[in-house]
Amino acid sequence: MKRRTFIAGLGSAAAWPVVARAQQPPPLLVVGVLNFVSIEAYADRIASFRQGLKDTGLVEGLGLLLEYRSADGHVERLPALAADLVRQKVAAIFTLGGDTAALAAKAATSSIPIIFAAGGDPTANGLVKSLSRPEANLTGVSFYSNQLAGKRLELLRDLLPQANSIAILTAYNPTLKPALDELAAASRAKGIEVVVLDIKSEQDIDAAFATIMRQRIGALVVQNDAFLNSRHDQIIALAARHALPAVYAYREHTLAGGLISYGTNVNEMYQRAGVYTGRILKGAKPADLPILQPTKFELIINLKTAKALGLTIPETLLATADEVIQ
Repeated sequence: MKRRTFIAGLGSAAAWPVVARAQQPPPLLVVGVLNFVSIEAYADRIASFRQGLKDTGLVEGLGLLLEYRSADGHVERLPALAADLVRQKVAAIFTLGGDTAALAAKAATSSIPIIFAAGGDPTANGLVKSLSRPEANLTGVSFYSNQLAGKRLELLRDLLPQANSIAILTAYNPTLKPALDELAAASRAKGIEVVVLDIKSEQDIDAAFATIMRQRIGALVVQNDAFLNSRHDQIIALAARHALPAVYAYREHTLAGGLISYGTNVNEMYQRAGVYTGRILKGAKPADLPILQPTKFELIINLKTAKALGLTIPETLLATADEVIQ
């Protein structure tokens, strides 16, 4: 009995290392998240990105770590933050908050996969050579929101046919130049005077509205820019205070009280970027994943805001809206 017990004990002991190896957790995957603005400002978009990762079986805190780096609106900080993620030897880098973050990551590494979520044309901005085959180590989603700038101005003019001048709230961002060019062309076609107001800080936003009121400008187009998007509550509140009709890029702006928005469903695109990231972490190559583009653009109208401004939305515009907020 004792000998049999001893032999059985040896068998159990020999099995310990095997069991221990079987119970070892999988290697930790670390994804760098490079954000031009702040995590708080883009919390809902990051949540959508996490959902995309989850759709591929990857959950933050369960073998996956998201290493966040935020420039808080200071473009000059992006290169150092990108370089820091490279030094950390992250498995991939996800960039958000505009094309500038993606360009900083591209300059920092040619080997670590980069997945971007950007508003401009990634070929025109120099991120990739081709939409169908991005090549190198980059892929991602593009909202093509900046290319809709002219359409937003036209919508505002349809709503306010008597407006002879419209302000453009923009930011110092080289990737926004195509959108400004499109706005200039659209304004000339409509016979509208456009006043471009550059924003570099929160204080500039207040000063811009003071200029709009002083010059008696009739309406406002808010450019799709990461910093301006992060300050949309401030901009919407000032537009309401000064009874200024304004058009924005995304549904979230109209839900927050903006008058009208025209653009893609941004959270859906971030979810798709999360799926791409998960696929890359599981072995897919960025060069084999074509740049994802919107399949639909949404026109959202806030009737409550229109009433507060004393505006009557034309029935033709209401009929084309994807959503009307009462």
